[in-house]
Amino acid sequence: MNYLAHLFLSGDDEDLRLGNFIADGVRGAKLLLYPERVQQGIRLHRLIDSFTDTHPIVAETKERLRPKYSKYAGVVADIFYDHFLAANFQAYSSISLAAFAEQAYALVLSRPELLPERVQGFLPYMVQQNWLVGYAQVAGAARALHGLSRRTTFVSGMETAGEELQVNYTFYQQEFERFFPELQAFVEKQITLIEN
Repeated sequence: MNYLAHLFLSGDDEDLRLGNFIADGVRGAKLLLYPERVQQGIRLHRLIDSFTDTHPIVAETKERLRPKYSKYAGVVADIFYDHFLAANFQAYSSISLAAFAEQAYALVLSRPELLPERVQGFLPYMVQQNWLVGYAQVAGAARALHGLSRRTTFVSGMETAGEELQVNYTFYQQEFERFFPELQAFVEKQITLIEN
């Protein structure tokens, strides 16, 4: 899952949400430099990634993507799934995507001292271009994938993934709709374990 899903799945706890958002920029023992609840958010992010990466429905998505995107199939799947969450946000949340994005940006911007260098690098662009809301449109997901393609060391083909999303939209949407409730249930269980 990508930024929107990680932020959304954290619930209303701001420290948990922040940790979940910054996790990819936190390596090894650096985890211990963060407040306990932020650490829990980082660990939650890793559990979400592990659950997603090993799930059979996600494997179907990646299998369809692998011939074109090879080792980047998982990255493409993450963006596609964020697109479907954004495009159907009202089905999962009681607030609008725009309001959720505004809250998320405000939270992250309010805690600059906790942001890893990697997050500091992309955050201004994320906020200015409103990536979270942009994911709701195929063009926004395609733009994100094109940007990722420019930053890869190897040829990824991700710059064409927006077309792939359009052509096989129904397949990917059905897989997301089957998978996401299972991910939500898994995360709710993990948050309960954290809190007890």
